[in-house]
Amino acid sequence: MSKLENIQACVFDAYGTLFDVNAAAERCRDSIGENAGKLAEIWRLKQLQYTWLRSLMDEYEDFWAITGQSLDFALNSLGMSDPKLRARLMELYLELDTYPEVSNMLKTLKDSGMKTAILSNGSPSMLLSAVKNAGIYQLLDQTISVDTIGVYKPHPGVYQLAVDGLDVAAENICFLSSNGWDAHGAAHFGFQVVWINRFGQKRENLPGVLADEISTLDQLPALIGIGG
Repeated sequence: MSKLENIQACVFDAYGTLFDVNAAAERCRDSIGENAGKLAEIWRLKQLQYTWLRSLMDEYEDFWAITGQSLDFALNSLGMSDPKLRARLMELYLELDTYPEVSNMLKTLKDSGMKTAILSNGSPSMLLSAVKNAGIYQLLDQTISVDTIGVYKPHPGVYQLAVDGLDVAAENICFLSSNGWDAHGAAHFGFQVVWINRFGQKRENLPGVLADEISTLDQLPALIGIGG
């Protein structure tokens, strides 16, 4: 693993990268039963598909609405009809657990003077709730939502938001995502991209050359020359 050079800001995807998107369903396992994992899988897949399809259709709705629509699809697919469960799952999506290493990693970056930000499909209210509940609000310089321009990743305009918001050139931004398609989209835009491959997935066959690949975010500081 070779160090990335001239990094002035670290920009993170939120869902699946900092926050565990399976956490809501897991916390309702007592109510959902053995289908908890399947529900989380369908919910996430449809959530992503709807962002891509709505972008292509030029029919933007914010991520909170899409999260609800995709949950409805998942519940219907599993033959589940429980308004109280649906409401609880949506509530929990605002309070997703971060992965264990996230807080310490962000603190290490901030202590070194590195700029930090989230760049996410999430709506502003969703992201604000998530970062405050996770206790990482003070560790981020900015939380940037696609809602500003009304189109979802991997549209190049989304990645430009980080360049403009942080006033840092694309080549000096280290972008981190656990979503392979997002990582390639950001690399194609011009960021130095590190893919957080938590689950040993294969690389996507998409444009954009990734700078590196790590399994957890606690490997990031050393990769960009921070700490021992």
